[in-house]
Amino acid sequence: MLIDVKNMDHRELNDRIRDAQEDCVITNCCGQRFIAVGMSGKHITIEGVPGNALGAYLGGASVTVLSNAQDAVGDTMNDGEIVIHGNVGDAAGYAMRGGSIYVKGNAGYRAGIHMKAYREKKPVMVIGGRAGSFLGEYQAGGLILVLGLRCDGRKIVSYFPCTGMHGGKMILRSDCKDVVFPTQVSCHPATAEDLAEIREYVENFCRKFSMDTETIMDAPFTVITPNSSNPYRQMYVAN
Repeated sequence: MLIDVKNMDHRELNDRIRDAQEDCVITNCCGQRFIAVGMSGKHITIEGVPGNALGAYLGGASVTVLSNAQDAVGDTMNDGEIVIHGNVGDAAGYAMRGGSIYVKGNAGYRAGIHMKAYREKKPVMVIGGRAGSFLGEYQAGGLILVLGLRCDGRKIVSYFPCTGMHGGKMILRSDCKDVVFPTQVSCHPATAEDLAEIREYVENFCRKFSMDTETIMDAPFTVITPNSSNPYRQMYVAN
């Protein structure tokens, strides 16, 4: 079903998507916010740039954006998949608690902030380029994987990654010698087990964006995890 959203607000658009009995292709998208909020059982392709909170509270739908997306992609999403063929703005995957987000390009500030996991729910975010400051801030679960493709000599992640991290795992395709991490996390080169864990996500990324898995995997990776069950103790108490 083709939906031309020129001059259409998000309420009318989401009503059209919910009523559709087939896959939806959205054209002329230009900043409409809250697309696909809370939806499940839908397959949506977006031509143009969606606004903030794309796929917020997503319940199992799949959303593909053929260009860039703005802030808060996948805010508190519970299940499903979001694929971005460009860059994303700030706070992608905020409080994400299930499903997956694949970004071909770069992510802005605070990607994966408050990401969490519970029982069978394990959210995954794969960023193909580089990430801005405060990546994985207060991360409590799930996996953030940054591949550092086409970084043009810039660091794979900007300032203050993993601030307040107390759960989950972050893996960066880099030796991270130029990255400063907080003291409450531990870093080590990826083991064979770590590489086996991420291979399926790299394969998915490469299928979506027509890249080569072996080329991406043939690089150093660094694994970052919390080093304490109480990472805030040193920040708020004297001893």
